[in-house]
Order: sequence, then structure tokens, then C-alpha cells
Amino acid sequence: MRIVTLGGVTFGAAILIIVGMKWWFREKHRISALAPFLISLGYGMLLILSGGGVLGWAAGLALWGGNGVGDLSLVWGVGGTTSNVTRARQLVLDPGGHVIVLLLTVVLVCLWAYAGKIPNKKIFMGIVCGICLGLSGTLAGYAAVPLGSGANLAGLAFTELLA
Repeated sequence: MRIVTLGGVTFGAAILIIVGMKWWFREKHRISALAPFLISLGYGMLLILSGGGVLGWAAGLALWGGNGVGDLSLVWGVGGTTSNVTRARQLVLDPGGHVIVLLLTVVLVCLWAYAGKIPNKKIFMGIVCGICLGLSGTLAGYAAVPLGSGANLAGLAFTELLA
């Protein structure tokens, strides 16, 4: 079972603040400038709900790094403490949900490779932010539950249509 610490949530929230401030002041609050980040944020939340595989391993590694950086910042940066803030009931994706995650992976890889106007840093930061916030007991963590359920339903519909 994966856990997220208070430091990991702080790290994810810091990314959210950085992107939000840049969007407000430099990108003149255009929704189109925020869309790639929001899509990759949702993808990161779905990715951390994945059971395993290479993508699940990479998400676990990103969560471990986010927890580590956030914990070090809280303990050594401001003299605070950290604790486990993982949601009590975690949602796990069904096989259909994994299909949707894999298809979203293809979409994001294509955005990364072919969409020259979208900064790759924005996609990367959205994925890491979603991974760090997806398991938390905060509002963002609760947003991952309907997102995961929606992915499971979309995957079920996809597999029934094509399989």
C-alpha cells in the first residue's frame, strides 16, 4: 500500500501554487493555458491509483520523491513534523480503468512529443502534483475517487464496445 505524508501533500500543493501563480500573472488567466496542467493533474491522480506495472512503479517513485522533498522541507526548512495523511479507503482501478490510464498515457506522450506550444514542464509538474495529492485525505484526494470511478466506468464501456 502506498502512503502519502504531509510533506508529500505540501510538495504537491506547492506545485499547485507555483502553476497557479504563473497562470494568473504570466498567462493572463487563460483557461487554454491551464488545460494541459489540469489534464496531467488528473492523469497523475489516476496513475497513483494504478495497481502496478512500470507506470505504477514510476508513480510510486515520484510519490516517494515528493514525500522525501516535502518531509525534508517541513522538518529541516521550518522545524515542523510530518505524518501519514493517506485516505483511509483507497480506490483501486479495475482492468477497464487501467485501459483508460494506458490510453491517457498515449495522449500525454503525444502532447509531450508533438505539441510544440505546450511546455513539457507543465505536463510533468501536473503529473507529479496529481501523484502527490491523489492519495491524500484532502479535497484533491477526494477528487481522485470520482475521477477513478469515472475511469473505471469509461474503461468498462470501452471494453464492452471493442472487446
